Amino acid sequence: MSAAPIHIAGERLMLDPAGVLHWPARRLLCVADLHLEKGSAFAARGQLVPPYDTRETLSRLLPLLRRYRPQRVVFLGDSFHDDEGAARVAASERAALVHALAGLEAVWVAGNHDPSAPAGLPGLAAEAWTEGRIVFRHVPVPGRFAGAEIAGHLHPKAAAPTRAGSVTRACFLADGQRVLMPAFGAYTGGLDVGDAAIATLFPRGGRAFLLGAERLYSFPVQPRRPRMPALAGG
Repeated sequence: MSAAPIHIAGERLMLDPAGVLHWPARRLLCVADLHLEKGSAFAARGQLVPPYDTRETLSRLLPLLRRYRPQRVVFLGDSFHDDEGAARVAASERAALVHALAGLEAVWVAGNHDPSAPAGLPGLAAEAWTEGRIVFRHVPVPGRFAGAEIAGHLHPKAAAPTRAGSVTRACFLADGQRVLMPAFGAYTGGLDVGDAAIATLFPRGGRAFLLGAERLYSFPVQPRRPRMPALAGG
């Protein structure tokens, strides 16, 4: 896979087509919105879906941990679909995750779905995590601020034109101050980058990086135009 470099707060970060962010100088890997055990959470409410989301998500995540061999992994919130999700993970999948995290520091940033630290898993819990001038948090902060942020929560997706028609995929969205991470989980949907919840975070526009099998597909995202007030009839 071919990762794409971006520069924020004087640092060189790498966006991986698999949907993770790598900071080589800090040996840090960041992943957002795994939503592990979403299937079992739905089943508890009578909404039956295939109960394989945790297995599928970990089958994509664990090879990335082996490839990058980071010193620190920042889980950027909503790592589990609810606060009891960690307790429902199958023993074999839990063992595989614990083994993969051995010898590195795991940081579990609080999400709106999982505000507490995952029980029985190594690592430390944090409301947000700061490295240098970059803050890693779950929910992005509106407006301008000192430094930079890496955030999740909004599950950005975008559509890119191709010869065969428009293709919509999860994406990174970035400008000079912020990176909005794609959702990594197998059962996660997406919110279009033109939606007001995302577009207002990028008043000057940004750049989308669509996830592909082997590479990212990058294109500019224009600022959202304000709606003109309707004229009164007369």
